[in-house]
Amino acid sequence: MFPKRLTDGYQAFLKGRFPAERSRYEALAETGQRPEILIISCCDSRVSPEAIFDVGPGELFVVRNVANLVPPCEPDADSSFHGTSAAIEFAVNGLEVKHIVVMGHASCGGIRSYYDDAEPLSKMDFIGKWMSQIAPVADALGDSTGDRAQDLKRLELAVIGHSLANLMTFPSISRRVKSGALQLHGCYFGVATGVLFVRDEASGVFAPCLETQPG
Repeated sequence: MFPKRLTDGYQAFLKGRFPAERSRYEALAETGQRPEILIISCCDSRVSPEAIFDVGPGELFVVRNVANLVPPCEPDADSSFHGTSAAIEFAVNGLEVKHIVVMGHASCGGIRSYYDDAEPLSKMDFIGKWMSQIAPVADALGDSTGDRAQDLKRLELAVIGHSLANLMTFPSISRRVKSGALQLHGCYFGVATGVLFVRDEASGVFAPCLETQPG
């Protein structure tokens, strides 16, 4: 049976948001989408970009995967990680987005599984293979701080920088960034606090997006 929570939610959507935004949906259906922002975020159910940024239909192009990872550009069709690359290619070359935001978050299960060297969830170990991409990031951070929570946060933040660096291995992205047609950004969402930290491009330091924080 189809989940009742979804049926109830859809009914609420038909009574509320859809009528209020029907003209927008109709225009999007007729003219197609043209979002200016691509967000690459984790597939964690607690960090929905559409909810966090309070956006309507057609405003964001969202790509979600475990731990908001961007693999490097791999032209070889036999290599493994092309799902995310395909979505990025469409957003950049097809939709011509003006901004790409890599959004990480606190309490990331994928990063925790890598840090803890967790047991595979299946014989295929898809998560383990996917998360192996961050091995160089973890190695570059060096020794543990002695504080597990601090180690995890440090790795979560570093992975955002890693994904941003990998974006620049895509020729179309590198070209657009250098011409000023495209900007890359990193941010980090505190699940428990609601605080959004934005990464400074020059220093790599994360600072709160707003002066006023959630109460």
